[in-house]
Amino acid sequence: MRHYRVVPVLGLAVPLSALLPGWAAAQPAENAIHFGAYFAEGRFNGHSDTTIRYLPVGYRWRGERWGIEVLAAGLSVTGVGNVLVNVGEVTRAIAGSAVTTETGLGDTIAGVSYAIDPLAGWMPFIDLRFEAKIPTADESRSLGTGEFDYSLQVDLSQAIGEITWFAGFGHNFRGRSDLFPGLRDNRFVQLGLARQLANGISAGVFYDYREAPADFARETHEIYPYASFPLGRGWSFTALIGRGFTEGSADYAVQGQLEYRF
Repeated sequence: MRHYRVVPVLGLAVPLSALLPGWAAAQPAENAIHFGAYFAEGRFNGHSDTTIRYLPVGYRWRGERWGIEVLAAGLSVTGVGNVLVNVGEVTRAIAGSAVTTETGLGDTIAGVSYAIDPLAGWMPFIDLRFEAKIPTADESRSLGTGEFDYSLQVDLSQAIGEITWFAGFGHNFRGRSDLFPGLRDNRFVQLGLARQLANGISAGVFYDYREAPADFARETHEIYPYASFPLGRGWSFTALIGRGFTEGSADYAVQGQLEYRF
């Protein structure tokens, strides 16, 4: 049985580990590094467009049960300063109306996970995950909230024939900010499917729903088709596109991710 999982990055359900099979029970420990490029544009419930450019680099270790992941990134946001990555539109204590571009370090993400094997053949694999957002982004430049956030997530996956179905259910606990009032905790749900194609190519699609993360933000509904390609000798590449269906979502998003496993 092979195992898939999806985790949120930038408040979106984007593939980590290139959405290729992770590990099954009793598999030896695995290390991986990955490099990505993410681009999104939309109003995010605001009155003018905001453009987000995100360049993450991460490391992952997985053993038989436990996993550890760390991610840091460069970030660039073009807009009027009323949209936060991983939040959307906010009411800012320091108001602004001019369109500017702010570039710098994004927030750092650290997570730990634990895998549970099915108790019976018809039951799914289960991943339990805890994640912390470390506020390394500059809140005065609208690159982050300047506060610690935490999330708890349960991921389920089950192979039926040639299709692997997966789902994630989680809750974000947000630190409160004087600069960005109105932030609040929110829940999210991710549903998707994946299939292995010829020559090791994996393809699939997933849907992401999130409650409003702030008093003046909106809930989001987004869909993401993707494809992953093995490049040989431990390398793989994932291409992903996204489409939002609510005012709080990005109009569209694209991402590429290169990963090396060793």
